[in-house]
Amino acid sequence: MKKNPYLNNGIYVKPTQVTMGDNIKLSYDGLLAKSGANEVYAHIGYGNRWDDTRDYKMIKTNIGFETSIPVTKTETLNVCFKDSTNNWDNNSGMNYTFEVIS
Repeated sequence: MKKNPYLNNGIYVKPTQVTMGDNIKLSYDGLLAKSGANEVYAHIGYGNRWDDTRDYKMIKTNIGFETSIPVTKTETLNVCFKDSTNNWDNNSGMNYTFEVIS
């Protein structure tokens, strides 16, 4: 099982090994959540060019925000987060990336 390198940023993904065709549970308790955001969206895309970008509204929970994301491509899954006032958490411009296995 691969360790999640973003735990210190409040990013959790289950299962930790992201597989094509699966739905992953993405949890966020990072910068935006700690700054009092009432709504958070996961902005995702695949590969170096951010193909097939989509926004997923996350549900507020007692531990932050959560959503389920279908993994539809075998390229690297890129994730960043935005709130309802368009503040972003993009890991200081490096984004949050997860290798997808087939």
